[in-house]
Amino acid sequence: MNGRFHFLTLVLLIAMPLYSRDKTDVMVMTNGDRLTCEVKGLDAGVLYVSFDYIDGTALVDWTKVARLESKQLFLVKTVNGAIYKGKLRTPPDTPADRPVKIQVLAAQKEAVLDRDQIVNMIATSESFWKRFNGELSFGEIYSKGNQSTQYTLSSQTVYVRERWSALVGFESSLSSSSGTNASTRNSVILSSRRLLRRNNWYYTGVVTLLQSSEQGIARQTTLGGGIGRYLKNTNRMNISLAFGPAFVNTNYNQSVVPVNNQKLAAAIFFGQAEFFKFSKTNLDVTGSVLPVLSDPGRVHFNTDASYYIKIVGNLKWNMSFYGNWDNRPPPGFSGSDYGTSSGLSWTFGLK
Repeated sequence: MNGRFHFLTLVLLIAMPLYSRDKTDVMVMTNGDRLTCEVKGLDAGVLYVSFDYIDGTALVDWTKVARLESKQLFLVKTVNGAIYKGKLRTPPDTPADRPVKIQVLAAQKEAVLDRDQIVNMIATSESFWKRFNGELSFGEIYSKGNQSTQYTLSSQTVYVRERWSALVGFESSLSSSSGTNASTRNSVILSSRRLLRRNNWYYTGVVTLLQSSEQGIARQTTLGGGIGRYLKNTNRMNISLAFGPAFVNTNYNQSVVPVNNQKLAAAIFFGQAEFFKFSKTNLDVTGSVLPVLSDPGRVHFNTDASYYIKIVGNLKWNMSFYGNWDNRPPPGFSGSDYGTSSGLSWTFGLK
């Protein structure tokens, strides 16, 4: 399965540039520059555009855009969670000393929005491939002193639709050093979100698979779901929190200490925070707390954090941290597994 997944990621990287439309959109900057281009979308305060005379996609500071005209249909999301679908235009009668307005021209309902209120724009398309965003990361650390080596590989792909999205993520690490057994950790996450009619509220479902030799976990399956809300959603940060019921099924490595497989009913509190600064740096932090209802007092806690610095184009350097904790593991098993890594990341789409 992992081979097919990474092959799909490679196909996406190759296929994305093949889909384009005529570059007839008009963008006027605050300094008066007028540019004809193709607007691809807006994410994290960055407007993605392409030009006939520039190879690749250009990244534009959204706060420097004074006017925007496009006949392409876009899905536009605002700070308060409202979603509009339509073509884009700046009202011609907007005074120069007033906040920049963007008019969404829809067949049924038109809206005039302040530029600063728009946090996300996605060009609608019938193309399956153009709805993907994601990244692929690889890292390696070597120490001659104890002949230790650590490899990390991760990938993430998000499929975006009008009011919902689906995510598939994979992380793998291998650590070995002289005189000790190799330590491995592999995790897979599948999740989806769908916006509710009430702005900034959504419901979500998640499935995670975990293998950790450090904790003696042969396979741990977690199923959860519930209701969530975007607490903060701007061009500088995105913070959300969700909660609901969960079920945890853990198969332990019987060669460590004989123990029965454990099936636990729990609640799940899941938080995610993203902080970004115009395509230069961004910090992503996710965490989940699972109080075990069928074993009161027992708590599972998981977290992942990644800090990215842009190098050139879609290539970034990253530093990551992961951690899993169980405050009441079976006797003879470790209650924690955590580590750090650094390496390179390649992103595609509007990631």
